Amino acid sequence: MIQINRAASRYSAKNDWLESNFSFSFGEYYDESNIRFGALRVLNDDTIQPGKGFGLHPHREMEIVSIVLKGTLKHEDSLKNSGNLQYGSIQRMSAGTGILHSEFNPSDNEEASILQLWFFPDESKLTPSYEDVTFDLDKLKNNLLPVVSPSPSEQVAKIHTDLTIYLSKLDKGKELVFRQEKGRKIYVFTIEGELGLNQESTLGRRDDARITDTEELTITSNQDSFFMLIDLLGGE
Repeated sequence: MIQINRAASRYSAKNDWLESNFSFSFGEYYDESNIRFGALRVLNDDTIQPGKGFGLHPHREMEIVSIVLKGTLKHEDSLKNSGNLQYGSIQRMSAGTGILHSEFNPSDNEEASILQLWFFPDESKLTPSYEDVTFDLDKLKNNLLPVVSPSPSEQVAKIHTDLTIYLSKLDKGKELVFRQEKGRKIYVFTIEGELGLNQESTLGRRDDARITDTEELTITSNQDSFFMLIDLLGGE
C-alpha cells in the first residue's frame, strides 16, 4: 500500500528567522493520526535565516539526523562537539540519557535549508554521542546511496535504530528498483523534482509516501529529481 501526503498538507510555522514545515506532529501541531511511521517520529523541513538559529536546548531518548540541503549549519553540544556542516554532510546525534545542543546559521547573507529527522532508538538509556560524515556527491547519481545505517562506514553515519537512510539524484527518465523484506516499511520524500512509484502514484516536490506491504518499489523520475528513501522496520 502506498499512502501519499502532499507538501501542501504539511503544517507550517514561520517567524522572522525560521520557516518550518512539519511532516509529523511536532510542537504546537498535533494530529493523533500523524504521530509516527515506524521508528520515524519527526521530519522537519527548516529554512533558517542568516545569523540566526536554535539556542542551547535539551534532547533525550532520540536518534536525531540533520541533512543540510543548502548553506551552513553550525552545531555545538554539551559533549564539546562543534562543526560546520554543508551540502554533502550528514549529522547524527544520539540523545540517549540527555544532551544539550545548539544549531545556528553562521552565514551573514545565505539562508540555511535542512531536513531534521528524529527516530526512536532500539534501546533506551544510550550514552549520548555525535558524529558528522561527508558523502561522495557523485555517488548520488542514478543510485541509492546509504548515508545513515546501523552498520556504519567512512561515509555512512551510525544510527542505533534498525533503519537505513538513502539519498539519490535520479535523472529524468531513469528508474531504480528497491526490494524490501517482508515486515518492513519504506518512506520516500521528494526533495526536488517529481517521481513515479510503481506506475500508480506520483510524488512532487516535498511530497512523501508511506509504503507498507510492498516488497518491490520501482521509482521512476519524471524530471531530474533528488529524493530520500528510508528502509524501516515494520510496527507502528
